[in-house]
Amino acid sequence: MHNAKGFFLQFIALAGPYWNSEDKAVIRKRALALILLTILQIVMAILINAWSAGLFDALEQHSMAGLLKQIGLLVLIFVAGILIISKHLTVKRSLQIGWRRWLTERVSSKWMDHGKQYQVIFMPGEHDNPDGRIAEDIRIVSEEAIQLLHSLFYSLLLLISFTKILWTLSGVLTFTLAGAEFQLHGHLVWIAIIYALGASVLGWWVGRPLVSATNVRQTVEANFRFGLVKARENSMAIALIHGEDNEKERFKTLFEAISEAYDRQTLAWRNIMMFTSGYSVLSMAFPILVSAPRYVLGSISLGALMQSAQAFQHMASALSWPVDNMAAVANWRASADRVLGLVQALSHLEEEIACGGQDRICLSKSQLPVLSVHDLCLAKQDGEAVASGIHVEIKPFERVLVNGNTATGAKLFKAIVGLWPWGSGRIELPDDEPMFFMPPRPYLPSGTLREAICYPHRPDDFSTAKLKEILNKVGLGELQEQLDGVENWETALSREQQQRLGAVRLLLDRPKWILLQEAFDSLDPRGEVEMLRLIREELPEAAMLTITNQPTADAFHQRRIVLP
Repeated sequence: MHNAKGFFLQFIALAGPYWNSEDKAVIRKRALALILLTILQIVMAILINAWSAGLFDALEQHSMAGLLKQIGLLVLIFVAGILIISKHLTVKRSLQIGWRRWLTERVSSKWMDHGKQYQVIFMPGEHDNPDGRIAEDIRIVSEEAIQLLHSLFYSLLLLISFTKILWTLSGVLTFTLAGAEFQLHGHLVWIAIIYALGASVLGWWVGRPLVSATNVRQTVEANFRFGLVKARENSMAIALIHGEDNEKERFKTLFEAISEAYDRQTLAWRNIMMFTSGYSVLSMAFPILVSAPRYVLGSISLGALMQSAQAFQHMASALSWPVDNMAAVANWRASADRVLGLVQALSHLEEEIACGGQDRICLSKSQLPVLSVHDLCLAKQDGEAVASGIHVEIKPFERVLVNGNTATGAKLFKAIVGLWPWGSGRIELPDDEPMFFMPPRPYLPSGTLREAICYPHRPDDFSTAKLKEILNKVGLGELQEQLDGVENWETALSREQQQRLGAVRLLLDRPKWILLQEAFDSLDPRGEVEMLRLIREELPEAAMLTITNQPTADAFHQRRIVLP
């Protein structure tokens, strides 16, 4: 966890630019409106305080005219209060969702950028479950920040306004001490300050453990959600190998961590609730008790007594902001730490993969239409080399079979497309020619089959006739009539069908450079041969590097390289 100063500086650097973004005019107008509406809320509180004095004075005087007057004033205050509160809520929530939208776009763009969503997995530090940090923690950070800032501003205005009122109502308290007469001005103000500050210090000390307890619980809750999502996404694979009992045990273990964190948070909450419940009971009676002697002695009217008690309560409430908001601050701080953890990991990743470092692979564009690998060393994240001295040059139209260690071959492919920066050496890419990387399992987003096939292009980039033609060529004619069907295609289609859909994407994209990483390993030898022959016939000008264990693939390649 960051120290307080460093934490706030990092949070402001991340989220502060929202207030100076492209929509700053609208944002600042809303912020100004929120400030003005908050001031009006304070005005309403002052009016209610004065109305309360008038009401009780009328009751004390048994004045029906005075009572009717106060009823009329109450109607006006009631209507004005409703209008102010409703407008205030609308403006505040528009600021909250606007800040959340901006911050979500900023962090998600930083995460989903040139493969960083994959590379950050291998970075050290606390940045697990980025989906939960973006979806839930950013929501808490943006909403709670505005809520806390508003309540703090409101409390400061409340403190300023009612300190003046309470000072006036306190009058001068004259007392004798050691034979000398003393006068104390605004004694109720000093009592309120001592009362509230004492409670705040004690309450903050009691509530400190809640910060770390909340942070731990958010982390384990996210881990449990991720485990459930992962099991859902791999439900068929789990069923095929009868892994349900293992998953149940894993769920149990993950939930035990939640239970422990929950108990820890409950203990922290219990201490806070014990304190705040006693504090709330005392706050109801204490303001009247400290003002009651002056009313009993006839120094003030009943209205002045009630006005003093209310002013005391408002002032004490303003001074008690830390106590009242310690749970919200803890929740906000824990979420902000989680968002900052992800952002810092991504920033550190950007620094690490910058070209020019001795322990990072350098990617550059070549002036020639050639893929060149110079003195390449592939390493693990900890720096341990897995293969070194790799020199390869692939010319246009060449088809090269990559043999040897398939894990090393996978790292080589990832290095070529910029996903594996760990190691050293240089890779020169053919200028303006993107690489088409086919992994063992293509990504199929939810939605229509048409959208899944065309991804990452738009569905309307390709005609229905073209899609049906290629589906038929790759042996998926049975899917032609399902193009507009909506399914979770990663579970609805078999692995073989998914790999054939990968070939559909390849033929739609028609790249000049192809990397096949065991892209047809679920097909039988005859099926893989058919796919390789189809690619050769449809894309005769494409260069291709292939990782496969099928000996029949030799016939479709001109040469081979062997990796250790």
